[in-house]
Amino acid sequence: MTGHAVSEASPAAATGSEPALDAPSPPVETRSTAPVEISVVVPVYRSAPILPELHRRLVDALETITQRYEIILVEDGGGDDSWSVIEDLAKADRRVRGIRMSRNYGQHNAELCGIRAARYPVIVTLDDDLQNPPEEMGKLVDRLLLDDVDVVYGTPTAEQHGFLRDRGSQITKLALQSAMGADTARNVSAYRAFRTRIRDAFATYRGPYVSIDVLLTWGTTRFTHVQVRHEPRTLGASNYTLRKLVSHGFNMMTGFSTLPLQLASVIGFIFTIFGLLILAYVLISYLTLGVGVPGFAFLASIIAIFSGAQLFALGIIGEYLARMHFRAMDRPTYLVSDVVGDAEER
Repeated sequence: MTGHAVSEASPAAATGSEPALDAPSPPVETRSTAPVEISVVVPVYRSAPILPELHRRLVDALETITQRYEIILVEDGGGDDSWSVIEDLAKADRRVRGIRMSRNYGQHNAELCGIRAARYPVIVTLDDDLQNPPEEMGKLVDRLLLDDVDVVYGTPTAEQHGFLRDRGSQITKLALQSAMGADTARNVSAYRAFRTRIRDAFATYRGPYVSIDVLLTWGTTRFTHVQVRHEPRTLGASNYTLRKLVSHGFNMMTGFSTLPLQLASVIGFIFTIFGLLILAYVLISYLTLGVGVPGFAFLASIIAIFSGAQLFALGIIGEYLARMHFRAMDRPTYLVSDVVGDAEER
């Protein structure tokens, strides 16, 4: 365990003019006059070349908003030099804290670890690839304070992931709709600002599957969003593939929603009605024509349809049983192996 560095700065906030009472919602550039203290949480995975630039831009952006902040970098077992870079940043800047996971647990698990470690009343999360520009952070914080909401998403004006990744993001958002509601899920992104007290709603959550966006709904329904830039990735390649995004969306649906079970019930009901109609057709044909319905193809098709529907429903039930199995195993959400830096004077 690395020793903890110490620093403390007096709180401050930028000021701005108050909007007129009959004016529309305040522009996102308007700074709130209330003092704000911010914890920035960044999950890090194989991003060693990007981290120095990320740190520089975060510091520049944060110092236009507040003088009291911390940057929490959670290294998610990427296996590269990211932890060494985080250690160097923490030694050079006492407002940087590093948390190292014992192995790769996933982006949302790493974010949850950083969120639980945050000390200040406002938490901002963003990706480590600089596609979420730190300079846009002020928009999220202003909307959080001025609109008196609990969660603000930075919704990209235009995503820069590429065709397959963008389709995967859309699938994930569809999965989120069952747990969050359509309006909120449509604007979800990894760039968020929210009030730290919301984490009390999931303080005791334990489980291998984590969705920060769903967990936030356990503590509030007051969501909003602002439009932010989304820049193309300049270094490295995204570690999220279409397959991983689809898998994440399916895990959210089966881990935090009963929609798939309801879908299986609806399919079962529809095919029951379909079976009754086929039975009626067979009986009417026999009674009116005196012959049964001919054709092996017809019978084989009916059997295949009903067998497929049954296997589909059993597969969904099996997924839920698997979730219960993993929860019964008490598999940890994450395990911290090392910590560096400290943002509070003791």
